[in-house]
Amino acid sequence: MTLPEAITYALVRCNGGLRTEQIAALIYRYQWHVRKDGQPVTSAQVYATIMRYPAQFCKAEGRIMLMI
Repeated sequence: MTLPEAITYALVRCNGGLRTEQIAALIYRYQWHVRKDGQPVTSAQVYATIMRYPAQFCKAEGRIMLMI
């Protein structure tokens, strides 16, 4: 699964907004996205991905939410 798909899945599964650290922890815990080097996804990578897809994600009050 790609990182944007994993972020979307985490947000849908938790039914609400999450912080980037929480999203990264969920992705690592359930292995929804695995980096090529085997390291866990960082909150900075989650944030960069969210900023790359403004039509899909929004950031409000320190929490990431889906736009749909």
